Amino acid sequence: MNLVFIGTPEFAVPILKAILDSSHKVSLVVTQPDKANVRGNKIRYSPVKEMALSLGLPLAQYERISKNVAEIASLQPDIMLTAGYGQILSKELIAMPKYGIINVHGSLLPKYRGASPVQSALLNGEQVIGVTIMNTLFELDAGEIILQKELALKGDENAGECLQALSYIGAELAVVALDLIEQGKAIYKKQDESLATFCKPIKKEQGQLDFFNSALSEVNKIRAFTPNPSAFIHTKLGRIKVLASKAVPDKGNVNAGTIIKAGAKEGLTIKCAQDAIALLKVQPEGSKAMDIADFMRGKGSAFSVGELIVNG
Repeated sequence: MNLVFIGTPEFAVPILKAILDSSHKVSLVVTQPDKANVRGNKIRYSPVKEMALSLGLPLAQYERISKNVAEIASLQPDIMLTAGYGQILSKELIAMPKYGIINVHGSLLPKYRGASPVQSALLNGEQVIGVTIMNTLFELDAGEIILQKELALKGDENAGECLQALSYIGAELAVVALDLIEQGKAIYKKQDESLATFCKPIKKEQGQLDFFNSALSEVNKIRAFTPNPSAFIHTKLGRIKVLASKAVPDKGNVNAGTIIKAGAKEGLTIKCAQDAIALLKVQPEGSKAMDIADFMRGKGSAFSVGELIVNG
């Protein structure tokens, strides 16, 4: 089939590659406009744009894709596929291709409709996540399901690792779905609206750890916010990103936020409302990421057992 691919993040790259390696033709790649990097104000290309340029694929970047329906229609696409694009599609655009538009979504719909399905699943401690291929309607992630596949988690994966794994699953399913649609064999299943849940984009400030929660909930937050936008704590050394951690049993009566272990050998462990959280990997301001042992060897004198970590 003649296909227009619409995507932006790293999640979309394996999906585009799989389609290029299939029998389907990509006549145009659409991605979000370039953005300036916060540091140095340098222009940053999306991962999808970088791939399209490296392969010499036809590329378009629209401020508003729904104002460019005629241009896309001139390519006479049989179908369009979206993967993490980041813009709302108009009814006119959705109705234009012969087989409509299908989307690769990083959740087991109808759960986690919206912009942060993987992060939200990790925040909620889900043990199984997955990918859904659905047809696109003019309603948030409410289309009929064509294919789904689950991914069982070990329990320590972060959002970046989950997204990478799901992107390869999504790549496999996307090609299968396109083949089924072309052959007239695709089965479309309506979502159960009573089971629908929704998730909003996550914000940087939500990454601050709150030791008045359980250790497990904060470990899940760290997993959900890694690698971006990162979980963090405020300390005497400034803001420190927390990139990996684990919950450890603790029945002590000290206040939440109290340091209960500190040292190169002991690491850094902080009491929570329930149990405690041991930091495993951190990134101080202006420094590279490092294991907690290396951090404590260099900066451990700033932390003492019995002291409170700044909380809020």
